[in-house]
Amino acid sequence: MHRIYGYLRASTKEQDAKRALESFVAHSNLVISSWFIETESGATLRRPELFRLLDIAQRGDILLVEQVDSISRLNSPDWELLKSKITDKGIIIVALDLPTSHQFINIRNDEFTQRMLTAINSMMLDMLAAVARKDYEDRRRRQEEGIAKAKRESKYKGRTANPKRNENIAALLTAGKSYSDIVNLLGCSRSTISKVRKSTLKP
Repeated sequence: MHRIYGYLRASTKEQDAKRALESFVAHSNLVISSWFIETESGATLRRPELFRLLDIAQRGDILLVEQVDSISRLNSPDWELLKSKITDKGIIIVALDLPTSHQFINIRNDEFTQRMLTAINSMMLDMLAAVARKDYEDRRRRQEEGIAKAKRESKYKGRTANPKRNENIAALLTAGKSYSDIVNLLGCSRSTISKVRKSTLKP
């Protein structure tokens, strides 16, 4: 029996996504073996939790996500590197937003069906990964255009607070993580951590 590993992005919607994944596997009378919660962006290969999952998983195990963009908003070369690692290990991606992948949950020793599904899903994953990357680049472009316009009109006030990042910092502080741990996990500065501690946590 293959194992199922749930992979989540750390965000305010994390619990909703977790419930959706648990409900999905429960319909097949299966359970998720372990959860991996990532704080890094899907646009980078620097994702320690994803690669920890890939190191632990064995051939035939399932990497379960709510959406394909949880795995990849990568550019084409980085996506090919990640996909190659997943394929070489024989790990199967099942995403709630990719219906053709759902059959992998129940497939049993049917080599022909598995090969057909693998071929179909490989193509669909490439398409959805490309869409996710385009969405990421479009949002970045619109943000840059907005900043440029604000600067021309002397309305630019610099970076605003990042609520999602600050929420993650507060959670890690509450969990007893050190400043160095949080810097390594989130890539933020020590001064930012200090500000979050002062503004959100009681002394």
